[in-house]
Amino acid sequence: MENYKQEFIDFMVESNVLKFGDFTLKSGRKSPFFMNAGSYVTGTQLRKLGEYYAKAIHDNFGLDFDVLFGPAYKGIPLSVATTMAISELYGKDIRYCSNRKEVKDHGDAGILLGSPIKDGDKVVIIEDVTTSGKSIEETFPIIKAQGNVEIKGLMVSLNRMERGKGTKSALDEIKDLYGFPTAAIVSMADVVEHLYNKEKNGKVVIDHQIKAAIDAYYGQYGAQA
Repeated sequence: MENYKQEFIDFMVESNVLKFGDFTLKSGRKSPFFMNAGSYVTGTQLRKLGEYYAKAIHDNFGLDFDVLFGPAYKGIPLSVATTMAISELYGKDIRYCSNRKEVKDHGDAGILLGSPIKDGDKVVIIEDVTTSGKSIEETFPIIKAQGNVEIKGLMVSLNRMERGKGTKSALDEIKDLYGFPTAAIVSMADVVEHLYNKEKNGKVVIDHQIKAAIDAYYGQYGAQA
């Protein structure tokens, strides 16, 4: 596993973004882990987060694209932080764009904020985590309505590796449905590999009990390849 991926896993835990215990998800599933990107709240955290996303986008999709699109609302700071990181790390200026939940009819009017998307643009979509694909369902038509636009891929921070609407993971379902590649900075398999039975700051984050709960969860809800 690349160093930046290991660092990112530690960063999620240290930022209290990735937690382990007993959680009830929006889907009603009882999960032994929970991720909340809303817990990235400081300038330092957002700068680091943008760098991890930038490296993962570079590794998975390259830099031959024009716009980084972050669906509202959590995608807005992600797109801003990551375009800044791409500029700093790779010297490439990428425009950022997000959607509004409601169309604005005055001033900076329209459904989009940030850079417009125009004919011929290549777009990468950035999100925190995808469990149902609902935000892509809402934003895909918005992006495609801007003209002859190519979507190069979707990047999320964590692949939960659980079933979406069918038997495949939400990321695989999106790839199959919309025809563009999907990727994550890390997967839950990476997280378990990096943290299981290893002491971090004087504490074992994933011990035998939590590992057993994760295994049981995937036995029930794990995605099929």
